[in-house]
Amino acid sequence: MYIEDDLCGSFKLESILEELILSAPVQRLKGIHQGGAGYLVNEKWNVTRYEHSVGVMLLIRKLGGSLEEQIAGLLHDVSHTAFSHVIDFVFEHEDEDYHEQIFHNVVENSEIPDILTKHGYRFEDILLDDTKWTLLEQPAPELCADRVDYTLRDMYRYGQITLSEATHFLDELIVIHERMYPSNIESAEWIVETYYKEVIDFFMDPLNIYANDRLAHLLKLALEKKVLTASDFLLEDAILIDRVRNTNDRELQELLKQLHPQVKVTEDRKHYHLHRKNKLRMLDPSVLHNSKWFKASSISKKVRMMGDEAYEKAVRGMYVKVL
Repeated sequence: MYIEDDLCGSFKLESILEELILSAPVQRLKGIHQGGAGYLVNEKWNVTRYEHSVGVMLLIRKLGGSLEEQIAGLLHDVSHTAFSHVIDFVFEHEDEDYHEQIFHNVVENSEIPDILTKHGYRFEDILLDDTKWTLLEQPAPELCADRVDYTLRDMYRYGQITLSEATHFLDELIVIHERMYPSNIESAEWIVETYYKEVIDFFMDPLNIYANDRLAHLLKLALEKKVLTASDFLLEDAILIDRVRNTNDRELQELLKQLHPQVKVTEDRKHYHLHRKNKLRMLDPSVLHNSKWFKASSISKKVRMMGDEAYEKAVRGMYVKVL
């Protein structure tokens, strides 16, 4: 199987990766939008969990990660529910980790263990301990394949960075002791700036906040009215929308009508209709400078100022006024 990706390039994949990609759990991710409800109000916000999952796998491959870590990267989001993190708002998971809590159960009850067993692997050895995969996951504020891919993929697709900028950054990544780092402070400054475009300017865009808030309210109400069940969230976005659309419940229908591309909102801290805070996400990667390791913020005023501004905005949250 050959696969091509805008960010990472073209690769010929082993049969185990092909089988996993073609499996139902991974194919389902084509119907899960990474930005949650955003695509309902802005059709350009349409990156899927499938694109991200394949991208993470390929980034690990590009950086020399093992086949096992590539498998972990491909499958790391396989338990994401419809509308991604919107479901965390439905179930009031402040750490936005609902998909992680159900991961073991989702994988165990899928075809994934059999595929892995066929190729000589145990799913428990590959998928249940992220700490062994140091390219795939690192605690914030460091870089990792997951964090880098969703940042670059979203920001490239949404027009905030160019493809040449993204690929240049990836080409400048270095791997030391199976962890990724920017190769110089300029590269660190660029990825920090791009990351905050993602988590502050995009995640906290008033329109995005509005859409996710309205959809979370709609889905919570649909659960209470037994139009949906918790297991339905392991279906695709469009299926859930259709189930709500096809119900005769007038309250749900009215809420659904509030999610459309013509919605106009703005930030207004005095006269607002809703206020929401997202999970605090910061980035301050380590950089090798003069043969010593430093946090980028300790040697770059620009990184330090961007971090302070992002922290202030994240803690304040977004105040949204519907026009």
